[in-house]
Amino acid sequence: MSLGDDPQLRLASRLTTGWYMAEISANLPEVRVNARFYVDFGGGESEKNSFGITLRSGKLAKRLIHIKANGHLRFDPLEQEGEFQLIQFRLNKVSTRFAHSRIRRKLSNLHPRYRADGDLLASENTAFNEHMWADYNALFESHSPHALSYANWICSVETPQIPSRASQLHAIEQWGTKPIFSIILPTYNTLESHLRACLDSVIDQTYPYWELCIADDASTKPHVRAVLLEYAALDLRIRLMFRENNGHISATSNSALSMATGDFIALLDHDDTLAPHALYAIACAIQRQPEAKLLYSDEDKLDENGERCDPFFKPDWSPDLLYSQNYIAHLGVYSRKLVEQVGGFRSDFDGSQDYDLVLRCIAAIENPAQIVHIPLALYHWRISENSTAGGHDQKHYASEAARKALQASFDARADKVKVNITTPGVYRHRWPLPVQQPLVSLIIPTRDGYDHLKICIESILEKTSYLQYEILLVDNQTTCEKTLNLMAGLPEASGGKVRVLSYDRPFNYSAINNYAAAQAQGQLVGLINNDIEVINGDWLSEMVSHAIRPDIGCVGAKLYYPDGTLQHCGVVLGIGGVAGHSHKYFPGSASGYFSRLRTIHNVSAVTGAALIVKKESFDRVGGLNEVLEIAFNDVDFCLRIAQLGLRNLWTPFAELYHHESKTRGDEDTPIKRERFESEVRYMLKYWGGFLLQDPFYNKNLTLIDESYGIGVSTCSKAWFV
Repeated sequence: MSLGDDPQLRLASRLTTGWYMAEISANLPEVRVNARFYVDFGGGESEKNSFGITLRSGKLAKRLIHIKANGHLRFDPLEQEGEFQLIQFRLNKVSTRFAHSRIRRKLSNLHPRYRADGDLLASENTAFNEHMWADYNALFESHSPHALSYANWICSVETPQIPSRASQLHAIEQWGTKPIFSIILPTYNTLESHLRACLDSVIDQTYPYWELCIADDASTKPHVRAVLLEYAALDLRIRLMFRENNGHISATSNSALSMATGDFIALLDHDDTLAPHALYAIACAIQRQPEAKLLYSDEDKLDENGERCDPFFKPDWSPDLLYSQNYIAHLGVYSRKLVEQVGGFRSDFDGSQDYDLVLRCIAAIENPAQIVHIPLALYHWRISENSTAGGHDQKHYASEAARKALQASFDARADKVKVNITTPGVYRHRWPLPVQQPLVSLIIPTRDGYDHLKICIESILEKTSYLQYEILLVDNQTTCEKTLNLMAGLPEASGGKVRVLSYDRPFNYSAINNYAAAQAQGQLVGLINNDIEVINGDWLSEMVSHAIRPDIGCVGAKLYYPDGTLQHCGVVLGIGGVAGHSHKYFPGSASGYFSRLRTIHNVSAVTGAALIVKKESFDRVGGLNEVLEIAFNDVDFCLRIAQLGLRNLWTPFAELYHHESKTRGDEDTPIKRERFESEVRYMLKYWGGFLLQDPFYNKNLTLIDESYGIGVSTCSKAWFV
């Protein structure tokens, strides 16, 4: 039992120089904990001579450690109080050749920097070097949400990728087109230090082609006028308007907008700041995509000490996420003509006037390629007493204004969508079902598995409120008498909803589902595992309501392990080499990365354990890829569906248990390993670099695990022009 946050165990015997494979399994107080080895070579223990390892309760964890001189080992199993049980702790000394080979293989499978050259890296002719050892260690460090702090990320990842001021100015000189940015800044009784910081951040911009349009909303604090006049005297690019009457945020923003003459409008709050390279980065994006009409960046916050914190690394254009929350927010940059076309700001939506603006601008943009995401934290949002940066509950009226804006955007399109607030700042968009509800063919492959299958079928039949479905139960060489008897009685017991099909060939998940889909009568096809159990009765209604939308492809559900932790919340490309489940092992009640687990949002793929798609789309892509017998066929299928121009989607409002065991083990036989590795090779060969560019993730987030932690080293200067 650990009574503090720094428990320590020491190995009595001294370790001799060389490589060791550490193997540890433990029962732990949480699903996942961060453990650490320390080696004392005679000068004491230090972080420099330490190695991280992530332990998952009940699972075996392995990693190599290098003892560069004879020394003593300390092991810290936890970073918290709590009970734990070490089941296994082994240190096996291994050869240098073995260690280098395993490190190469780990890097080629998991590290973004090495995967493209995996074959070369795996070759023993490639010299092992210190960079490989450092990157191998980084794989284990990145599992910890605290291992790479945001301050460290800024220093080690962000800062090196930003060109020098001289380089930026030189690049600007070469451009034939230099867009002018009109920065819209409404002010009202701003704290003087915050106002000065805001204005300084504009004046300090590397990119010089801007105008700052400030409208003050009849501030009663005398320092506001004095500071604004002082700065206007310093820089002719600053334009001022002092309103005689207080009109609130939208009216004041429109006053500032009336002074704008630039090509683009940039929105700035009076107590926030811009990164010095913010406008340069936006201008770089416009050089690449001159037809851009709306651009937005990542953002972070400023704490009470003015330190940057809490970064929000956003996805590329994700319509369904925007319908769930205003993720575009800061830094939002709009074509001035577009803003004028939609009529500027509307006072009916004060508090969420920027959300209302972006929704109307999006509706007026016909080509999604004109919406550009810049994966850099260019905007620093100050956490203050009255700011929603400190939480949406700071402004209750803002959530209601946002709901009204979102409802108005749907009403304008006659979509008959109803919007509810789920939590402050997060909204549920309920899409209608047609009067004539489409038939859904739920395909459930099975071989034996009586207990799981019985629960699966009974939960669907007893709990599902959507009635227009058939179940195609595909028997793949079942020999269990109980299971055979169960299947034989289901057609009659279900009132004809269950049809049993026989697939008398070796197991191939893709082929089985394709075989059943060819006999499906529904307009929609559902891929359902035989170990799924329904939780909420309207799960199928929710999934169907999205799957029938003309621009939606595959729809996935929120899946829980039996203990209530999360098994599937959408698929992120690139994790673990090919793809991984978002937020896996998180508590079922968790809100996730910036409320992602509470929002309907777009994803690159969803698991085939519970997936709904139009039969027409299924047929157009030729069904599942039968080359992929077991692994990644759902990911490959979703990516091919996306190539049709459809968006895949995950909803948290369709909830099911997935009785897949958390501790079922890895591919643990030579045949299984070879099959799995061949499917990995296929995905890497066919989809290649696309797996490293998930548009619904972010290049600044980790590809090592499913935690949405900060990435180790995924950015580069190549982004800038």
